[in-house]
Amino acid sequence: MKILVTGGAGLVGSHTAEYYAQRGEEVIVLDNLIRSNLFGYNKDSVEYNWRFLARYKNIKRIKGDVRKKGDVLKAIGSGVDVVIHTAGQPGVALSIREPRRDFEINALGTLNLLECLRRKSPGAVFIYCSTNKVYGENVDGISLCERETRYIYRNKRGVSEEMPIDLTGHTPYGVSKYTGDIYTQEYAYTYGMRTAVFRMSCIYGTRQFGFEDQGWVAWFAIATLFDRTITIYGDGKQVRDILYVTDLIDGYDRFIQSKLNYAVFNIGGGIQNAISLLEFLKLLKEETGKETKVIFSNWRLSDQKVYISDISNIKNKLGWHPKIDIKKGVRRLISWVRNNKRLFM
Repeated sequence: MKILVTGGAGLVGSHTAEYYAQRGEEVIVLDNLIRSNLFGYNKDSVEYNWRFLARYKNIKRIKGDVRKKGDVLKAIGSGVDVVIHTAGQPGVALSIREPRRDFEINALGTLNLLECLRRKSPGAVFIYCSTNKVYGENVDGISLCERETRYIYRNKRGVSEEMPIDLTGHTPYGVSKYTGDIYTQEYAYTYGMRTAVFRMSCIYGTRQFGFEDQGWVAWFAIATLFDRTITIYGDGKQVRDILYVTDLIDGYDRFIQSKLNYAVFNIGGGIQNAISLLEFLKLLKEETGKETKVIFSNWRLSDQKVYISDISNIKNKLGWHPKIDIKKGVRRLISWVRNNKRLFM
């Protein structure tokens, strides 16, 4: 197969590229390498992953932008079999500060990619990395119980794909990702392209450069190991189901290998891999022997108190399930950060 990975120097993109390169596939990586600049980070992040991928002779790296038709057409070349679209502006706070830039990257970039693919390689599989934020504040309509260290759903295991996505606040980030989500579905309905939307919960793993605005699992681990202070917005009892990055890619591959023409999947760690911020800090202390420095602040706009993916749909249709539990995944992340101290000091 010939596979194009957009945003190929990010966490999900670099692991996706590596996965298929190790299988012997031909991989093209497209990335504009602006993530460090977006978040005001003065050290390497995607630049590190960009260099990391150079070790694979069957990965072709193209520096380019999904918003630019010429860059996308260059990456598609004479045609591809699969596009895995991981490129995006991933920060909620940044989207609030710069909604136009957020829209151009997430919404316009996705439409540009879909249209170029339809013109050049309409038979290709298109996978879109969506987000739980498309459900917005509708998630907060689920009744909750408060426990000592977390909130829990009162009568529900998780959020399914049947959750409404309209008539609610989303933040500009949620809206721009929602736009790409719907366009991806529409290109299956209108043009007969084979597409899948993966509405992701919190994805984490090695080679993740977490910041306060994005990538909280890695940010908490980095801050703990290097004695930096984190801010918790709210009371810390908010819960997310976290998923190790290679399990996510397994979901992508199962769709590619399946006979499904189109699909929308909620994907995350599920109820078995759900954890509150307070519980995560306790886990970090157990694994590192260090106490995290924490301050608390007000709740942020449209910050869901609990989000846990109902993963029964993807389990039933693709036979997929998470393989790496929280402890195993977090240990891998901590080990990688410790072994790459120079990247964070």
